[in-house]
Amino acid sequence: MSRPTVHDVARVANVSLSTVDRVLNGRNGVRAATQERVRAAMKQLGYERDLMAANLSRKRIYKIRFVIPDGPNSFMRNLAAELETHARIALRDRTEIGVSLVPPFDGRALAAELRRARETEADGVVMVATESAEVRQAVSELRAAGIQVVTLISDLSASARGHFVGIDNVSAGRTAAGLLGRFCAGRPGRIAIVAGSMLVRDHVERRLGFEQVMHAEFPELKLLPPIEGGDEAARVDRLLTDLLREHTDIVGIYSLGGGNRGLRDALDRAGANPRPMVVVHELTDQSRVALQDGVFDAVLQQDIRKEVTSALVIIRNLIEAMPIDAETGLIHTEIFLRDNLP
Repeated sequence: MSRPTVHDVARVANVSLSTVDRVLNGRNGVRAATQERVRAAMKQLGYERDLMAANLSRKRIYKIRFVIPDGPNSFMRNLAAELETHARIALRDRTEIGVSLVPPFDGRALAAELRRARETEADGVVMVATESAEVRQAVSELRAAGIQVVTLISDLSASARGHFVGIDNVSAGRTAAGLLGRFCAGRPGRIAIVAGSMLVRDHVERRLGFEQVMHAEFPELKLLPPIEGGDEAARVDRLLTDLLREHTDIVGIYSLGGGNRGLRDALDRAGANPRPMVVVHELTDQSRVALQDGVFDAVLQQDIRKEVTSALVIIRNLIEAMPIDAETGLIHTEIFLRDNLP
C-alpha cells in the first residue's frame, strides 16, 4: 500500500490542499474546527509528513539552540561532545545546532541566555533547566515570541516548555534505593546522600524517590541530610570527607549528581573497612574505573545519544505543529554493575 499523501488528507477532511498546507505549517486563517478535522484525517490515514522533503522544497533550515551547564561535570562534557557530533550530522536534515554554555545551577545566567536566543532568531531552544522563577519567565517570553522550548535531562516545573526529554528521575531514585538497601542488608547504619544542587528538578526528584523507598522498605538505614557538592569533585571530596569523619557508621552512599571523582577520592582517603556501599549516576570514565575497582557498586545510566536525538525530533515536531508520541521523550534508566559493563 502506498503512503497517504496531502491529497488523501484533503479528500478525507473535505478541504482544499491549501487548507491542509496551512494546518501543516501552522499558518493562520483556518478555523479551529477545520484544523481538528484535518488532524483527524491525518490520524485516520496514518499520514506522516516528510519534514526533510518539505524543508528541501521550501529551503527551510531549523535553527536550534542548546543551552547546557558549563564546568567540570563529566556527564555534561559528554553531552557537549555528543552535541558537537550531532551538529555535523543534523546539517544533512537542514538543522543548524548551536550550543551555549552557562554556569551550572545559575538560574539568572540561564534566563539571560534564553533571552539571548531570541536575538539569534532561533526556532527552538533545548535546555538543561534550573528551577527558577526567572527561568520560567524567560521560557514564557520565548513561547510568546513563537520559539519552542524543550527541557533536557532536568525539567522545569509549572512552565510553558513544550516537552521534557529524559529519564523518570523519581523512578531512578527509587531504583537506587532498592539497590543500595539490598547492598547494605545486615549492616544497619547511616546513608549519605551526595547531591549537586537542590535547585535542579532531576536531583530533587531522585532524592524524593530514594527517600520514599528507603523509609518504607529499609527503616534500619538512617538517612543523613544531603550534602550539595555542586557537581565539583574537589567540593564533593571535602564535604564527604568531613561527613565520613563525623559519622563513622555510614554504610552506604547515594550520589545523585556529579563530582564522583571526588567521591572516590574521599573513600580512598577514608580507607574504611568494611567500606560503604555506593550507588551513583552516569557511566563516565571515572565511574567506570571505580566500578571495575569495586569502589562503586552500581551506576545508573541514561543514554545521552538517544536524549539528543529525541530532543531534536520533538523540537522539530513542535516547530511544525506535528503530533508527538508520548514515549519519544522518555529515556529508560540502565543499571550497570561490574559484571555487565559494556
